[in-house]
Amino acid sequence: MSALSDYAENKLLDHLLGKASYTMPTNIRVALFTAAPSDAGGGTEVSGGSYARQAIVINTSSGGASNPNADVVFPVATASWGTITHVGIFDATTGGNLLMWGALTTSKAIASGDQLVIPAADLDFAMA
Repeated sequence: MSALSDYAENKLLDHLLGKASYTMPTNIRVALFTAAPSDAGGGTEVSGGSYARQAIVINTSSGGASNPNADVVFPVATASWGTITHVGIFDATTGGNLLMWGALTTSKAIASGDQLVIPAADLDFAMA
C-alpha cells in the first residue's frame, strides 16, 4: 500500500520542510472498502454486520517499507459486508483521517459467517 492520502502528504511535507510539526498518530486502524477511496478520501467503507476497523501496531520501517507486527483479524461478519476491494489506514476508530490506501490483489466477498484475516506479511506500507 503506497497511496498516501492528500491529508498525509500535506502533513508530511509541512513537517519535513519545517512549516509545521506533525504529531504522529497513536491509534492506527485498518478499514475495509467495497468501493475505492482516493487520495482525497471517499470510497465506501464497510458498515454493519459486526464490522469495525481493526487496530494494528506497525513494525519499524526499513528500506522504505514496513508491515504490521501481527495478522489483521476482523470479527466474524453477522451480515454480508459485500465484496472487499480496498483497504485504508486511518488515525481513528471511527471518522478520523485517511492516511494511506490501496487495492487488494484479489477482491474478497464476505458473507454472513465469514471472517477476513489479512496476514501481516501481505499488508505492505511503502514510500518510493
